[in-house]
Amino acid sequence: MLRKITLHLGLIIACLVVILPPLWALRTSLVPESLSYSTAVFPDWTWGNYRGLLEQNDFLTHYGNSLIVSFCSVILAMPFAAATGYAFARFRTGGSGARFIMLATQMLPAVALVLPAFALLRTLGLTNSLLGLTLVYAALNLPFLTWILMGFFEGIPVDLEWAAMTDGATAWGAFRHIVLPVSLPGLAAAAVLGFILSWNEFLFALVLSGPQTSTIPVALAALQTSNGVQIGKVSAGVVLAILPLIIASHFIQRFIVKGLTFGSVK
Repeated sequence: MLRKITLHLGLIIACLVVILPPLWALRTSLVPESLSYSTAVFPDWTWGNYRGLLEQNDFLTHYGNSLIVSFCSVILAMPFAAATGYAFARFRTGGSGARFIMLATQMLPAVALVLPAFALLRTLGLTNSLLGLTLVYAALNLPFLTWILMGFFEGIPVDLEWAAMTDGATAWGAFRHIVLPVSLPGLAAAAVLGFILSWNEFLFALVLSGPQTSTIPVALAALQTSNGVQIGKVSAGVVLAILPLIIASHFIQRFIVKGLTFGSVK
């Protein structure tokens, strides 16, 4: 009995640690700036922070930039990640060395990559553009998505593909008609994770974007002025920023759960 009580108390504390910060951000976004640092839980509510953020700081533009860049980078990276992950899983392309090199690229600090990326985009004339930022995000997420999808493909019994090829399908046909539909939960989970990585990225967006092409993290960082941090607007921006992630997770929660556990049991 004592063990169950201790376990449930631990779970409650862990849930509170996760839930309280976003709830307090929501509370701070709905109170006047003068009460932002007050300990009152239910002060007078106001929508002033949201109105000021949308009207004075052009937040909708940055919001749209984040949606476009994050969505397009995932769309661009997923076909390459699926093909590469399948090649690694089924044909051992490049051997263990290629897998290690792909994984090692994720260990490089972002600051070591941002200047070469800036130089390359400047040469191509893509600095301060959504296209340039999309290409960079797709390249950054490609190794991560490939590694995830490789594990999903390894969890699919190869007998399914052999049966399809016995019936006359080519290797490409088996991949397109058998492997991809079966691995749909894994593809959905990988796409959501790639979207979140692009949505939250700050350093590359700061260096590679301009005033009209910056994303939400950069726009929120710009709310620090000579008079201090506009905490009310920052909280309102945080609340708006997490809405797409909550909505996406809600609608494809079933796919995420299946995808993250896909291939764990063979």
